[in-house]
Amino acid sequence: MTFEIEPRLILSKLAFGPAVDDVEDVSKGGAEDWLTSQLKPPLRDDCAARIDDMRLRVRYVNTVYQAEVDEDRPLSVINQPIEDSWKVVDQKKPPQERMFSRTAVVAATLLRAVHSRWQLRELLVDFWHNHFNVNAVGDPLVAVALPEYDRDVIRHHALGNFREMLEAVATSTAMQIYLNNRSSRGGAANENYARELFELHTLGRPAYLNELYNKWRDVPGALDGRPQGFIDQDIYEAARAFTGWTIEDGAALGGGRRLPHTGKFTYVETWHDNYQKRVLARELDPYQPPLSDGRRVLDLVAEHSATASYVCEKLCRRLVSDQPEPAMVAAAAKVWSDHRRQPDQIARTVESIVRSGYFRHSAGMKIKRPLELYASFARATGIDVAPTMSLVGALDGSGQRLFGWAPPTGHPDESDYWLSSWMIRGRWSLLLGLANDAWKAGDPAAAIAVAEQDTAESAARAAHRVLLGSEAEDKFIVAVVGGLGLKPGLPFSTRKDALPLARRMLAYCAMIPAFQMR
Repeated sequence: MTFEIEPRLILSKLAFGPAVDDVEDVSKGGAEDWLTSQLKPPLRDDCAARIDDMRLRVRYVNTVYQAEVDEDRPLSVINQPIEDSWKVVDQKKPPQERMFSRTAVVAATLLRAVHSRWQLRELLVDFWHNHFNVNAVGDPLVAVALPEYDRDVIRHHALGNFREMLEAVATSTAMQIYLNNRSSRGGAANENYARELFELHTLGRPAYLNELYNKWRDVPGALDGRPQGFIDQDIYEAARAFTGWTIEDGAALGGGRRLPHTGKFTYVETWHDNYQKRVLARELDPYQPPLSDGRRVLDLVAEHSATASYVCEKLCRRLVSDQPEPAMVAAAAKVWSDHRRQPDQIARTVESIVRSGYFRHSAGMKIKRPLELYASFARATGIDVAPTMSLVGALDGSGQRLFGWAPPTGHPDESDYWLSSWMIRGRWSLLLGLANDAWKAGDPAAAIAVAEQDTAESAARAAHRVLLGSEAEDKFIVAVVGGLGLKPGLPFSTRKDALPLARRMLAYCAMIPAFQMR
């Protein structure tokens, strides 16, 4: 069936909003062609040249390390293998140097969200970063590992196969540090990663049945090898399966030996609990080959029906609405399970969600989080974005600190959280700052055309068309013009302050619910 849908809807839901020419391009080529190409983007980064040209101003004085820096620095760290990035740890560089890796990834993320042609991939990268959350603000070592995590784990697998992505996450330096698995040893297994693997990454909290059952054999379906959910015993046993999974961080091995200091993932056989285990009612035989126990656990959780339901519900919530219809989730979960061994499993599942009738009627059902608000405003107004440290700081203060959410849950994905009075004020401040280029990160080109309008009313109408692609109601125009202290009907383009007023008009139009929602 041919995919036919209103261009602004598909660009609002599956992209970071329509860019200046996007609506016309989708109208000409058709939504079908747009969706097909977005589901199979090339591996190359189409923003690589922009990122290579970017510089961030780095200033700090660290008296402890006797270091003082004031320079414009490229973002080359985002392309480094972990062993090169890890040198700032090995060489005992100041914490500011470790945290720059996180800042560089944020800056590249902001640039791609605005300028990348492959908008669906960027949207899903944001989704998976929240699903497999790590806190690079809370731990400088996680910050050092973030470029590799973003590049080789999240971006590489965003439209691929979930089981492959799951192992990439499990063996990533960032996750090993964040959830403490690098310190997990036989006889003293650390449960943090195993618990979040079950509760957040795969089966989900709804499948946690420990309040009902405390023995594995009592879980419905367990005796047939198909338990409906998991209990604490599964987490304990899974934690044992991941002992010995660690990173090369210089830890002592005994006998005067130490691991290398590269930050790379490694497996230490002497740290692994090799005895028999039972996870999700399946026996794991003792003394299996290296990594086999952990990989078997990843197989079990990836293929569990609860994982299909849980992850697909989250995808539907992100792409469609806060309260996705059970029938849509069930249909997506079936596609997910049917293609669980396909290299494009995630892309096929996303496609099934987008082609559903529920998606077609989902306009305005999702609040834009600050990243989406920033990117959609920049794309609509033609800002040639060049992120600065000040812009990164402003976005951090807006409520969505990228790669810096402390709990493993990731940022909330329901409207209520983002609509408190404090959050709304932060959102409006972000828009006004972007409109006025307060952070020297790019000027809204559309402001010039708005400032050239004959009257304040026509200027406000032009601003509304830029942001929403439609004509504004008269009462809205009256409110904008009056709010700016302007008198109706008087000349506008000849005013000395026409351009600053035009900027504010753009910001005001972006503050209304029709733009704040997608």
